[in-house]
Amino acid sequence: MAKGLTTKTHAAVDALGNPVRLLLTLGLASEYDQAEALLDGFTPSQVLADKGYDSDAFVESIQSVGAEAVIPSRKNRLEPRPLDRHVYNDRNLVERFFQKLKQFRRIATRYERLAKNYESMLSLVSAVI
Repeated sequence: MAKGLTTKTHAAVDALGNPVRLLLTLGLASEYDQAEALLDGFTPSQVLADKGYDSDAFVESIQSVGAEAVIPSRKNRLEPRPLDRHVYNDRNLVERFFQKLKQFRRIATRYERLAKNYESMLSLVSAVI
């Protein structure tokens, strides 16, 4: 990755909304390409994610570790998976984490030009949060 200005931040948070893993990818990268890396080394009981993470391979990998996948199906899915909307409401913890990140001006405006510097600032701000 060359520049911090063209990156996408992927985050995994715990049940309290505290960040446990942050990853940077190129801005045009797909969400589910990094899904496995976000969960690597964790043994969650449930994985909550948005429609961007809806792929059969990812759901199977979640179920293989004994966790429940709480991911809404995309519109074009022929057989939608059942979704527990009550549990899915807790996915807003990730959104709240990103809103907390945006409270730090240096992160929100992406002052860092290099991705490694931007990732360092993300780690520092995550520690403060």
